[in-house]
Amino acid sequence: MISQTSTVVLALLLTIAAPAFAQADKWKILDNSFLIEESFNQERGVVQNILTWTATRSGEWQATFTQEWPAPSMTHQFSYTIPFSRGDGITRFNDALLNYRYQLRTEGPRAPAIAPRASLILPTGREAEGFGNGTAGVQVALPASKQFGDVYVHGNAGWTWLPDVSNSGYLGASAIWQASPMFHLMLEAVGGSGSVTVSPGFRRGWNFGERQLVVGLAMPVTRSDGRSTTALLSYFSYELPFR
Repeated sequence: MISQTSTVVLALLLTIAAPAFAQADKWKILDNSFLIEESFNQERGVVQNILTWTATRSGEWQATFTQEWPAPSMTHQFSYTIPFSRGDGITRFNDALLNYRYQLRTEGPRAPAIAPRASLILPTGREAEGFGNGTAGVQVALPASKQFGDVYVHGNAGWTWLPDVSNSGYLGASAIWQASPMFHLMLEAVGGSGSVTVSPGFRRGWNFGERQLVVGLAMPVTRSDGRSTTALLSYFSYELPFR
């Protein structure tokens, strides 16, 4: 499946990138990473809707829908994540997350932005069919972000606890190059529980008044148990004001 899409992905990349370098808009994309969490909460009066979809060669796929809300300002953010996936010919919801993130520090000339997160994992998936863990759990994360000219660097450290199931941590980092204000090249990496994923990709944004649409593609490569697997990841984000 992935090999058949390579030509389409390349053509789409070239099509999207071409007008991006002529983009005169100075509005920058800041909070649209795929695998790595960035340290920027939602601004007051703006809600963000995020959909990611990852497909493998076998035809199985995983997707998540996340909606982020300021509560009520940038200092506090509430969000929820609803994952769903397809495996063995079955499509089901997985375990959902309720998330709270605190903007501990905004970015300064010599200091990164820091926004710790705490999440409650809900057992909404069907454990018997392999789509959930059958127990509630907790996840905590500490993301940090710092700009260096046209490059943004992000770092993540996190820990997930599922009673009687797993107790594991993870580390991640990314570098994002601003080729133009609304077109970025990305390299993300995350590791934990015996696997490492490296994911090159890009994202492209458009502004429509107070609304913003961002789309992206990536090719995550995961190394686990001595084997490497490649997937295709697509990303969609839509931000809009609310009253």
